[in-house]
Amino acid sequence: MFTNEFIKQAAAEVNDYVIKTRRELHKRAEIGGQTFRTHEFVKAELDGMGIPWEPVPAYGFLATLDSGRPGPCIGLRADMDALPMPEDECNLSKKRAVMSDTPDRTCHACGHDAHTAMLLGAAKILSSNMDKFDGVIYLAFEDGEENGKGWPGMVEALADKHVDTFWAIHVWSDLDSGKICVQAGPRMAGNLGVDLTFIGRGGHASRPDQAVNPVFCAANYLNNLAVAFANQIDANETVTLGITSIQGGETSNIIPDTARVIGTLRLFSNKEGEKAYRILREVAEHTAMMHHCTVEYGEKCTPFSSPTENDSYYSALAEAALPEVLPEGAVVKSDPWYASESFGRYLRLYPGVLAHLGIRCPEKGTGAPHHNSKFDVDEDVLALGVMSTLKYVAAVNEKGIKKSPPELRLDEPNEATAAAIEEGRRIASGSSVKGYSSIEELRSALDV
Repeated sequence: MFTNEFIKQAAAEVNDYVIKTRRELHKRAEIGGQTFRTHEFVKAELDGMGIPWEPVPAYGFLATLDSGRPGPCIGLRADMDALPMPEDECNLSKKRAVMSDTPDRTCHACGHDAHTAMLLGAAKILSSNMDKFDGVIYLAFEDGEENGKGWPGMVEALADKHVDTFWAIHVWSDLDSGKICVQAGPRMAGNLGVDLTFIGRGGHASRPDQAVNPVFCAANYLNNLAVAFANQIDANETVTLGITSIQGGETSNIIPDTARVIGTLRLFSNKEGEKAYRILREVAEHTAMMHHCTVEYGEKCTPFSSPTENDSYYSALAEAALPEVLPEGAVVKSDPWYASESFGRYLRLYPGVLAHLGIRCPEKGTGAPHHNSKFDVDEDVLALGVMSTLKYVAAVNEKGIKKSPPELRLDEPNEATAAAIEEGRRIASGSSVKGYSSIEELRSALDV
């Protein structure tokens, strides 16, 4: 079993490796589905450690560390993709330590390079000390978190495996460096995309009575939607209404045929998310009818993704265990984060924890918002992430798994697995997929 002193020493020994790895990954800033160089780098690292792996579309990995002894089956996850945005050569106060090789096009402005580096550091220790843990550890390196295309393949790769719990870390610029939060409950928001087009009939602006103007319909829709939200969403819950654009015509004397409304909603309650989705569509249908328009929905206007919600048992386990290896006061409480995370898909199937690791340090210039060109990571906190990962593995080994965990296997698939795979395939393909009315139909479709 991993002792606390071993965890501290091992994390210190791999710290230079983790920092170097993070910088190498930072240079290879590639968006999801195109992480060619990142894939080759991680593949070489796993091969060098002697860790067997299987590919996960498009460029992800599911690696396995099997102790050969009975024990818990623990998933550890990191995302690998970058963002399609430019990178500033300076953070908030100084020149950054490493730049993207393509700073005009892509950069790691959300910390996924740090996530992958920390998991590779933990993998290096785990693979060299297989006698110190029982059971199986799955290392899930996800390609395409930002665009939502990475998790579906990982869910399918995991579906014929038994997993008791999942752990992941997300660095967070709103939390001070050296702090980590693993508290229970919703930690990152669910996401509901808004993408609908009102269809009217174009004409000359001098005779609006001879046309059907979808711009007025779209404008009226926003007013109606805001009123419906104010009067129907639970006042004790938060559902943000972020409408960001109305796109209609481009000429002053031409009434367009269509007007498009786009945006995003964020939420922390599944119940209110379902209600918001219903309101979004009901108001659109009735507003369109009132204006003699019709409405069509874009592929992003789909049932919402759930919040990322930490399991109470495993959060309590982590909150009790991490202070044994981290500096005093490192484990803290924090408000939830309104960004969305595909790790919520994992936690819908496997109980576990998403840890928020603080990286805000004014002296080092870190603390710019995520998805900002000045975003940077305080590399001194990476060792805390490695220690926390190892300690979580040790705590689950020592204290045991949550009683009656879900059995998620395709040889006996349950409804949650079926729904996740169906949704994942639809999202990955970018189009609608035939629904499965039963587990038996799913089994037949997947040839299991």
